[in-house]
Amino acid sequence: MTEFKDAPTEIQFSERRSPLYIEDSKSIALEHFYIPAHYQETLDSLLVPHGMIVDRVEKLAYDITMDYTGNTIHLLCVLKGGSTFFYDLCSALRRCHDYSRQTYIPYTFDFIRVKSYEGSESTGNVQITGCDISHLKGKHVLFVEDIIDTGLTMTSLLKHVKETIQPASVRVASLVEKRTPRSCGFKADYVGFSIPDKFVVGYCLDFNEVYRDLNHLAVINETGFQKFKNYTI
Repeated sequence: MTEFKDAPTEIQFSERRSPLYIEDSKSIALEHFYIPAHYQETLDSLLVPHGMIVDRVEKLAYDITMDYTGNTIHLLCVLKGGSTFFYDLCSALRRCHDYSRQTYIPYTFDFIRVKSYEGSESTGNVQITGCDISHLKGKHVLFVEDIIDTGLTMTSLLKHVKETIQPASVRVASLVEKRTPRSCGFKADYVGFSIPDKFVVGYCLDFNEVYRDLNHLAVINETGFQKFKNYTI
């Protein structure tokens, strides 16, 4: 079997584009959108409705396509929280590529698990498992993450990849970036939303594995924390 490979070329990346800024006071009443019955008493408000997420992901896919034109990207999805964003981003990237009539392969992908949360807090103790990433040497790698909170997780991930794998480039796409005094200063390259320092759930972001099935990004309330703090699968 003939193996098809596109040789990576050096990319002159554009400057980071600003994410959509969600004000600290922003909140949307739950009554205006469909909320599953099992979550109705456990949310404070909506932060970003699903339709807005979809539109924003389309724009991120366009920006990524423009930056990597002519180069195959190797997407590395950070499970579990990044999976919905990852699949929607892949669909949008594929549409952008198809419409452009380009002949190169737009992307390949793998999955990786990174554990840094216990309950509602990011511990900074990163545990990395999943695929063998040694084959990423010389490739353009784009991590796809759900949220940048303290930034400790991605800082550790990028350090590990750069030191041990030596990709042609490595960048990060994140659905949301939290404005928090706990941040180590890390900024992702492609970000959907800049959000206030609140614990958000939905669109596969979870609290103890709960809320992954919620379409919107919402703010959990104290009832939710208490109800699901000891939840086990």
